[in-house]
Amino acid sequence: MAADRSQHNVDMARNPDGVWIVHVPGVQAGQRYGYRVHGDWNPDAGMRFNPAKLLLDPYARAITAGVDYSGPILDHTAESNYLPDERDSFESVPLSVVVAPSPAPTPIQRRRPLSECVIYETHLKGFTNLHPSVPEHLRGTYSGLAYDAVIDYLVETGINTIELLPIHHFVSEPFIVGRGLTNYWGYNTLGFFAPHAAYSSVSTLGEQVEEFKRMVSKLHENDIEVILDVVYNHTAEGGHEGPTLSFRGLDHLGYYRLTNDLRNDYDVTGCGNSVDTSHPGVLNMIIDSMKYWVTEMGVDGFRFDLATTLIRNEQHHVDQNHEFKRRIAEDPAFDGIKMIAEPWDMGPYGYQVGAWGDGWSEWNDQYRNFMRDFWRGATSGVATLATRLSGSPDIFNHDGRGLHSSVNFITAHDGFTMRDLVTYDIKHNEANGENNRDGADDNRSWNCGWEGETDDPGINDFRHRQVKNMMATLILSSGVPMITAGDELGRTQGGNNNAYCQDSPLSWVHWDTLDSWGDLSELTSTLLKARREFAPLRATQFRNHFEVLDADGNGLGRYDLAWLDLWDGEMRDEQWHDPGRRNLGMYVSDADCAFLTLFNGAANDVLIRLPGEPWAKGYQVVATTAHRDELPESPIGPGQEFDLPGRSVTLLRCEVPSQAPKPIVDEFEEPLPAEETTATDEATATLAKLDEQEY
Repeated sequence: MAADRSQHNVDMARNPDGVWIVHVPGVQAGQRYGYRVHGDWNPDAGMRFNPAKLLLDPYARAITAGVDYSGPILDHTAESNYLPDERDSFESVPLSVVVAPSPAPTPIQRRRPLSECVIYETHLKGFTNLHPSVPEHLRGTYSGLAYDAVIDYLVETGINTIELLPIHHFVSEPFIVGRGLTNYWGYNTLGFFAPHAAYSSVSTLGEQVEEFKRMVSKLHENDIEVILDVVYNHTAEGGHEGPTLSFRGLDHLGYYRLTNDLRNDYDVTGCGNSVDTSHPGVLNMIIDSMKYWVTEMGVDGFRFDLATTLIRNEQHHVDQNHEFKRRIAEDPAFDGIKMIAEPWDMGPYGYQVGAWGDGWSEWNDQYRNFMRDFWRGATSGVATLATRLSGSPDIFNHDGRGLHSSVNFITAHDGFTMRDLVTYDIKHNEANGENNRDGADDNRSWNCGWEGETDDPGINDFRHRQVKNMMATLILSSGVPMITAGDELGRTQGGNNNAYCQDSPLSWVHWDTLDSWGDLSELTSTLLKARREFAPLRATQFRNHFEVLDADGNGLGRYDLAWLDLWDGEMRDEQWHDPGRRNLGMYVSDADCAFLTLFNGAANDVLIRLPGEPWAKGYQVVATTAHRDELPESPIGPGQEFDLPGRSVTLLRCEVPSQAPKPIVDEFEEPLPAEETTATDEATATLAKLDEQEY
């Protein structure tokens, strides 16, 4: 196809294996092409072949643009979904592009285990579109994300893994376009091998591929891994009443799950169609796509949107032993690659949290729900708090799974930002054009006494404190923390909890909030630095109150994990069952160091007393969400009593020995005869040795 959209048709031949092929001489990089498929129009048999519709190559490495929704892009007439429309869609659809081979991106020096990762979920365009240091022509592009000032910010904050909202080429849904909006988030994939063309700063004839690779190289060179949020569960064609752009026109019965009458889509995604991974060719396409993004585009992992859809069998039943999972586990191309499931879909038995098994991590929505409730004062006792803080063992501690199984989050792209959780009691989605009917109503938010923004300094101070409480809890919990981009900057969407169609300042990160929310940014970077430097703050395996041993195997009298009542020592049964309790101490340690995190979810201060040895000989405040003058000056001695501020999180580093003290008697070469030893002599010798002892 030439620039004027003229076309030259070439017939393809079918191989014995069912694959259609043709060799076209003289084709070079940048050549645009598409498919027309001739076959039966028989919706009763699941066949909707219509050669009037120009179709994208499902394996296309680049795609030119979007869709003209006013054009003849439906395979059927306006009168009936089951009668073919014979108008040509050529002028209204995007085209596939031939892309020249190019080197893979720079690999990351060391692909870290997920337990060491801090995931930063961000929208590629929205993160840099208002960044003051990024040149205007690069903002919102692959090159913008790779810009030095952006990379420096990620590194200084402590982000080592970036999770990009969908960058597979996507288009908007017709109903969104009809409201004058766009699909901003990108969960409407049209090409599983093509980077989204609109994020290119150069052109869309293959340049987007090399620009994406340069971005990955730059991130890798700064020790930042790249995870893609991928949408293999449905496509942009929607239900059979939607546009025919690729898959439906090639093989409606093969690509999509259909109802028993084969006339309608069996939809477990809520998006009109569901990709059928029980079909071998479709499963091959998904695995091929994943391998392409790993081996040729350099990515380090995937987060699978509505992952349960991908493990449904021929009868649409959920199967945790699905071939999809087996293929991934057996393919060496995926060794060390992160696999993160959004472990649910909209269909029967779609909620599969905790069931994905070895090799998988999962979004933990139960963590999200509880932590929101805890900090707004809507929980009872602290038993569930301890469970969520320790990595949700009730959900994931089985079949040898580790703490990386739980991806902890309090916010994500879908829902309120962290600032909006403390600013709004109800959603405010009027800008979406659906009369505020869209978006979740179960937000578990609390506006701190006033709906929306306010100039009241008391309310604003309290809101800062509550956001810091949630951020600190997230970072200090066992498991993998996922931070939504901009939450550490106090980003707001004005109460919109479903900004999927808002490609506007409402959704973009505003970098000027760093001035007013600097306290939150500083706390975030301080805690992430501590998490990076000290192993007890990022454990890999579930902890079970095991005594910590020194290098010689001697017990140190303290534990890998303990829960302290903040007065007498460890929590007792009656305290665990106290529904009014709102404070808890989480003690974690290894042979080298220990930390005590103090949680107080109550509005009032509570008098506490820190324990002495073997827990600690002293304490140092590392970070707190309270005002610093609300706590005693560091260091804090064992047995010291003080008021723990209401609604606060405080991280203390504990002064502890790294090895067990040796018996004093072992250090005397020749003990005096018993009859010549006096109590005074023993005391003098012991004190002398204690003065020399190193702890």
